[in-house]
Amino acid sequence: MLFSSLVFLWGFLPLLLVLSRLVPKRAQNGLLLCASLLFYAWGEPRNILLMLVSITCNWLLALAVAAAKAPREKKAMVALAVVFNLLLLGVFKYTDFALQGLNRLFGTTWQAGIALPIGISFYTFQALSYVIDVYRGKTPAQKSWGKIALYISFFPQLIAGPIVQYSHIEKQLDARAITAEATAYGVKRFLYGLGKKVVLANAFAAAADEIFGIGAAAMSTQVAWMGSILYALQIYYDFSGYSDMAIGLGKLFGFTFHENFNYPYLARSCTEFWRRWHISLSSWFREYLYIPLGGNRKGTAKTYRNLMIVFFCTGLWHGANLQFVVWGLYYGVLLVTERLFLGRWLEKLPVLNRLYTVLAFLCGWVIFRAGGLREGFLMLRHMFLPSAGSAAYPLARFMDARLWLLLAVGVLCCGALQTVWPALCRMLYDEERTYTLQAAAQLVLLLVCIMLLVAGTYNPFIYFRF
Repeated sequence: MLFSSLVFLWGFLPLLLVLSRLVPKRAQNGLLLCASLLFYAWGEPRNILLMLVSITCNWLLALAVAAAKAPREKKAMVALAVVFNLLLLGVFKYTDFALQGLNRLFGTTWQAGIALPIGISFYTFQALSYVIDVYRGKTPAQKSWGKIALYISFFPQLIAGPIVQYSHIEKQLDARAITAEATAYGVKRFLYGLGKKVVLANAFAAAADEIFGIGAAAMSTQVAWMGSILYALQIYYDFSGYSDMAIGLGKLFGFTFHENFNYPYLARSCTEFWRRWHISLSSWFREYLYIPLGGNRKGTAKTYRNLMIVFFCTGLWHGANLQFVVWGLYYGVLLVTERLFLGRWLEKLPVLNRLYTVLAFLCGWVIFRAGGLREGFLMLRHMFLPSAGSAAYPLARFMDARLWLLLAVGVLCCGALQTVWPALCRMLYDEERTYTLQAAAQLVLLLVCIMLLVAGTYNPFIYFRF
């Protein structure tokens, strides 16, 4: 079930909101758990068993970690949890990828054909972080299976994040207040996210898909640049829109999630970009991989090694595909280079540092989105070396007046407008007050989204694939 679907907007969500206000507080968690399982089973009923197995095994492993007396026993239990969760990801996400490599090596044609369960990368990381936090003593083991099940399967963040650490919502699982102000803010934040997805991301997606679909060989330099810009805007508004909706939905039911985006396209370096983009994933890798590897505490060479490992894993996390690995390593190399010397240079060049970062993420998104590494590198070549492309595909074929207008809105609203007019940004995200004009604008936004959805102009969220 999609947040941007009529079934969710006119059926699932209103009914759940009404029920959550009617049932007693002691039944709230049970209601939300049942709703979350229904939400997940709606699209993939077979995979709900896999998620329940993951929830139950991690719950038992955390209890075993807490019950173990000797440090060696605790380490054995947490090691078992790591192996179990990585094996789960490995089997369901990377089996075919591994077989493709073996096929190239031995000339075989092995193929497992395992379908990727939606959201497995997100809920596996949440479950694993919970067991590790119990081992570290950061949080006590939860004896209630139902509370752990709700933590892992809670529908706002189940499919595409943000990745929530158990310690962030532990107290909210036991007691939470649902106020009129929080409800108003939840509605406001959800509608902003819905607008990002339905009005902006979907429009950019249609044009970007058409451009990438013609193949890099047919792209002129203008078309190649436009394709990279459209996809950069698509993925930002698609994923940040989903995160806005998840945060808003959490508020409607009394939960507060951490922010997942902080205007990443305003970054002045790739290091800063990754502090602003998909913050929950970056934080997860920092806390559960980079720091355990030694972080920056064991010398310069090992710091660079650790960065490369983290970004290799970041790329691989996004998908069982060589181009995702290359995309991750691309950012690893840039971050190491910034630590070596480039970062110091960029600090002295306040205009060029932004230009460098924009070029870096635009090139990165080409590698990420293209139909293969060869296609991606050819498209980058056409971006930087003048190319006439095919006469059948001029820029005007992909860009009409409406899309140019949305492009201008998209560029302004991904950080530029908020920087120039900070009071507007504070008003939009004010958690205590919703203004009359703002409420009217939200109503108009909802009507526009509904009309677009009725017309059938929506796509699945990009991060559902990961």
